[in-house]
Amino acid sequence: MQNSTPQPIPERQNVTPSEFREEILPAGRPVIMRGLVADWPIVAAGRRSPAALCSYIRGFDRGQPVSTAFGPPSLNGRLFYNDDVSGLNFRSNKAKLSASLDYLIEHQDDDDASALAVQSVPTRGALPGFEEANPNPILGGVEPRVWIGNKVIIAPHYDPSENIACVVAGRRRFTLFPPEQIANLYIGPFELTPAGATISMVSLEDPDLERYPRFAEAMKAAVVADLEPGDAIYVPYMWWHHVRSLGNVNVLVNYWWSDHDKARGEPRDALLHAMLAIKALPPRQRAAWRAHFDHYVFQTTGDPGAHLPEERRGIIGTLTNDAIRSIKGALATKMTRG
Repeated sequence: MQNSTPQPIPERQNVTPSEFREEILPAGRPVIMRGLVADWPIVAAGRRSPAALCSYIRGFDRGQPVSTAFGPPSLNGRLFYNDDVSGLNFRSNKAKLSASLDYLIEHQDDDDASALAVQSVPTRGALPGFEEANPNPILGGVEPRVWIGNKVIIAPHYDPSENIACVVAGRRRFTLFPPEQIANLYIGPFELTPAGATISMVSLEDPDLERYPRFAEAMKAAVVADLEPGDAIYVPYMWWHHVRSLGNVNVLVNYWWSDHDKARGEPRDALLHAMLAIKALPPRQRAAWRAHFDHYVFQTTGDPGAHLPEERRGIIGTLTNDAIRSIKGALATKMTRG
């Protein structure tokens, strides 16, 4: 692709908690934090050998079944849809972590092994004690999740949360796209997804630009970095990210969090409702509602209630928890009647 080489992601070293909170997080741009978790015991175990790494993980395992994806060698590691997008090209179920670790050790030298991905293991329930033994040096209180596998490829997707991902064994290549590139990424269906999040239909390894021509524009905005054991990446809220594991034994630990007030509801639910209620309107009516969204939701011209007394601003002002519950209840009633 012409002029499509992604730019490198900026790097920082010796990042402190205050630097992350006061500089990196507010900027909302991806950053590589080299060596952030290099002193973790699990990183040391991974450097010794795959066997030592798996043995270290087994020390915390309580036998809880965890989400596990498995696909044939013909996938070349790409966990994706089948040819007609009627299903997935891999199996996903709950399995014992120990069985997956056994498989990785057995096939650690096999470049043609079936794809294996143990996904988003919640450590506090499945690996108690792991969090305390491998503490996040810049972020407290957020539960770590563990991802384990071999050479797998995860399509560009987004998370409605902030994300710090720490590579602790193997190597991973991250390719990121800003949220506004959504139209150029050719997103798949909402109703069927590989892991809950909508994904790009384009293969970064072999993009079909006749079918997906605007993807060339997305690549102009892409940024990329290879992470080694001990490195971490900050993936900002709703940035699209493609992840490729480059080794036969890989482990990543990530942290999702958001300052979003859950009591107000999920933004994605509001998007789905807007798609249902507004998308089919005539163009002139959609344009009118866009003006309302810009004014009340995105506030492109400032505070929409600034001209009203504070006590008369209602939903466009500051809401109490009781008011939020009342509004959600009214919405639920209207939607049920509809």
